[in-house]
Amino acid sequence: MRILFLVFLTLASLFGASLSVEKWGNGETFLTFLEKHNLPLKTYYDLDKEDKTLTQEIYAGTRYEMLIDENGTLLQALIPVGDQLQLHIYADRDDYRFTVTPILLDYQEHAFSFTLETSPYNDILHHTRDRFLAQEFVWAFKNSLNFKMALRKGDTIALIYRQAYRSGQKFGYPQIQTAYIEVQKRPNAIYLNSDGRYYNPKGSEIAGFMLGAPVPNVRITSYFTLRRFHPILKRYRAHLGVDYGAVTGTPIYAAADGRIAMAAYNEGYGNVVKISHIDGYMTLYAHMSRFKKGLHKGQSVKKGALIGYVGSTGLSTGPHLHFSLYKNGQARNPLGVIRITTKQLKGKEMESFQAIKTSYDNAIQSIIAQGIAPTIAPPLENVCYLGARNPMALYMYAKE
Repeated sequence: MRILFLVFLTLASLFGASLSVEKWGNGETFLTFLEKHNLPLKTYYDLDKEDKTLTQEIYAGTRYEMLIDENGTLLQALIPVGDQLQLHIYADRDDYRFTVTPILLDYQEHAFSFTLETSPYNDILHHTRDRFLAQEFVWAFKNSLNFKMALRKGDTIALIYRQAYRSGQKFGYPQIQTAYIEVQKRPNAIYLNSDGRYYNPKGSEIAGFMLGAPVPNVRITSYFTLRRFHPILKRYRAHLGVDYGAVTGTPIYAAADGRIAMAAYNEGYGNVVKISHIDGYMTLYAHMSRFKKGLHKGQSVKKGALIGYVGSTGLSTGPHLHFSLYKNGQARNPLGVIRITTKQLKGKEMESFQAIKTSYDNAIQSIIAQGIAPTIAPPLENVCYLGARNPMALYMYAKE
């Protein structure tokens, strides 16, 4: 991969083009991106509704890559949206093209153990330099173990997690498979089950961040999907939220306690409300006909509080609520956390879970016995992925 990257740099220098990595700014939109690089605004206006909506999903801090010629003209750009797809904008003679392509990811499983010195968060951060992993670990145990009251120096911690990589660089957030803490000689563990939820050794779900339905007793007309290939259009699509079909004026309620981060008009989402919640979560409610009277940014709201009414503003073909959930800026499936009570596994589900648990328990004990130590994650580099899977693509665009 490093050899390929050097080839790209050589090709770019031969034809007077340069590669750069930038971060998507706070408040930046796809239209302001086009304006900043002197690209035709029709690149956006010519998109269909779904692609226009997808451009709304680029969150601040996203690293994106560009190929720029000696005159400062943008030749190509790759902008990740979520953790599955990326927007590809490229020069095509006197025009610009827009496509949505998959992000090519590799996944690796990592494991380690250590004895506690200060706190799980600080120690994981010290050993790995990975604050996202430290956060995920603490959040996983948040509602089942009081770290301050229970933990002591010398307690054993072990962890197995899965990390995505994009061209050799870490991408997205780690997913904990199982985590173990020995508190004063007593084992405490959580396990990621096949249903995507975490359970304790007895098969009881670990209650994490839970949402209420924003429009109760209304049918879902479109489900969440990170990546879908349309068989007729022959292109990739994504729907980073859930749509509820309802008549105009249907009340919309806050899905959880939080603070209003936005209550304003947005070109794509129309009248939209964003609510910030604990642990880096945010919910979004789009296409409202109107807001609740007096609703404003900075206002605290309780779960179940009225915030607005269903409508069809913005890029909408009919009255509905588009509802999205984000964690630290990355889209999550809202249906994965919309529930009223925690789950207790029984019957065949419990048998299947026990098999997973036994496998993880054996792996954790082996990790502890072998003393597998954490490794420090390398710093995130400004590596450009343009043409990383097809160096001739870079050659062609740089040459033209």
